[in-house]
Amino acid sequence: MELHHGRMFDHVHLQVRDLEASKRFYRAVLEVMGIPVYDESDRHLAADEFFLSSDREPSARVHLAFQAEDREMVHRFHQAAVAAGGRDNGAPGERQYHPGYYAAFVLDPDGNNIEMVHHGPAKRSAKSIVITTDHKP
Repeated sequence: MELHHGRMFDHVHLQVRDLEASKRFYRAVLEVMGIPVYDESDRHLAADEFFLSSDREPSARVHLAFQAEDREMVHRFHQAAVAAGGRDNGAPGERQYHPGYYAAFVLDPDGNNIEMVHHGPAKRSAKSIVITTDHKP
């Protein structure tokens, strides 16, 4: 079976209450994943398809699941997210959703349920895609 990821969303934008607390939390999570912040100001943070700002009412509670390369990344995510102000919502471990579903859950500073999941050994056709445009972000 082929599973395609990265085709459904152009970006995810979370409105947060405390931008500095959220930046601290998500920088720690992004660092575990090896994803750099590409744009940041006192009003926002942007990394890959992920965007944070605090210029409107906070987003309603959401659940985001980040992809992990392996089980070790799930553990590093959980540890880094909790150390950066997140609240444990499910320690790393096997879940019953399907065989091989290994995940951890942390509540971010706004109470969103943030997960990192590894679905077991898999071969990707590419680590990421590159999109080239004529304009700057």
